[in-house]
Amino acid sequence: MLILLANMKQETIDKIKILAGAAKYDVSCASSGSNRPNTGKGLGNAAPWGICHSFTEDGRCISLLKLMLTNYCMYDCAYCINRKSNDIKRTTFSVSEIVELTIEFYRRNYIEGLFLSSGVIRNPDYTMERMVQVAIDLRVKHNYNGYIHLKSIPGASEELQHKAGLYADRLSVNIEIATENNLKLLAPDKSFRNILYPMTTIKNKITENKEERRKFRNVKRFAPAGQSTQLIIGATPDTDRQILGLAGNLYQSKNLKRVYYSGFIPVNEYDKRLPALSAPPLKRENRLYQADWLFRFYHFKVDEIVNDDFPYLDLEIDPKLSYALRNPWMFPIDINKAPYENILRIPGVGVLSAKKIILARRYGKLNIEQLKKIGVVMKRAKYFITTNELNSHGYAGLYPEKIKLALLSENNKVIQDQIKYKQLSLFPVN
Repeated sequence: MLILLANMKQETIDKIKILAGAAKYDVSCASSGSNRPNTGKGLGNAAPWGICHSFTEDGRCISLLKLMLTNYCMYDCAYCINRKSNDIKRTTFSVSEIVELTIEFYRRNYIEGLFLSSGVIRNPDYTMERMVQVAIDLRVKHNYNGYIHLKSIPGASEELQHKAGLYADRLSVNIEIATENNLKLLAPDKSFRNILYPMTTIKNKITENKEERRKFRNVKRFAPAGQSTQLIIGATPDTDRQILGLAGNLYQSKNLKRVYYSGFIPVNEYDKRLPALSAPPLKRENRLYQADWLFRFYHFKVDEIVNDDFPYLDLEIDPKLSYALRNPWMFPIDINKAPYENILRIPGVGVLSAKKIILARRYGKLNIEQLKKIGVVMKRAKYFITTNELNSHGYAGLYPEKIKLALLSENNKVIQDQIKYKQLSLFPVN
């Protein structure tokens, strides 16, 4: 990479520093679900299981070349570093510069795809047109088959949205704030209507495209990796119930592939509309991802995870364990008799483990050792199940408060052991 940068113009390097740095606040950059095979003549390919990912310590994907077309913006959103009222260095990539960078980085195996967003300059159509042109030039001029994720600009024409979906693998439109009142407070130039409309357009075009492909084999695929969005966590007093309620609704009504939760980073501390945070709420962000996973893969409803009586997720324990402790009447669950949906609700049992349990018990009753081999985390599950060795008069008879305390104590012991036996570095750490 150093060799590549050494051969670049200083102007281009400066642009990369500014616009790659500005793009880091957008976390909605996963890249799974696309199938764009190489026919033997082009450059790269995108597999149906997605590209490889690298993650930073806070969970953000860094496998894509994340760039902004420009950090100039006509909007003045309180939470955004690129708001028009900020006195920061501004610059803009040309279409050809982004195309060249993507190809050069890809050829050297530094990246496996492109994630392109942008501030809004002049108007949404003007900005969107240039982003789409990047995708067109990569696909047509360079026969590039790798992954492309474009940030769709609310307010851009349906024609441009359609073009974007024909050349990009995934499109995304960021809502950012969970309630319309708070969105209006922090981003007066935006509205739910203008954000949700392109989401609906993209969803309808994906559906239409699938129907056309069933009839005609050669129809070009439209956004094969679907669409996603991002919600900022902690910039407003919105509850976890409001956040997850919106996410659940978007999954159902817009057929989103992912909703990303981004802990609020205080980049504009002077704005009194924003909370005074010393650091992003990463633990809350993590709990929201765990809750999101529950209603996407574990058949949970949003109201079972958070509701009017429990509007915030428990930061001490994961949402699945929290649900089990708040609903002791559902437990213990007989691991050898219960249906698949009930087994999924047991803390310490994942989707794969639940499927293995259903298959394994056809050949005989399961015991604790067999459950461990299947992959069940028994230090959690033992409080909520019955087996040949565990019965309802054992662990399951404990009060929820005592179970929570016992599990937290075990976790603290593990953490202490990890600290105690931490391997020393051979080299000093600055």
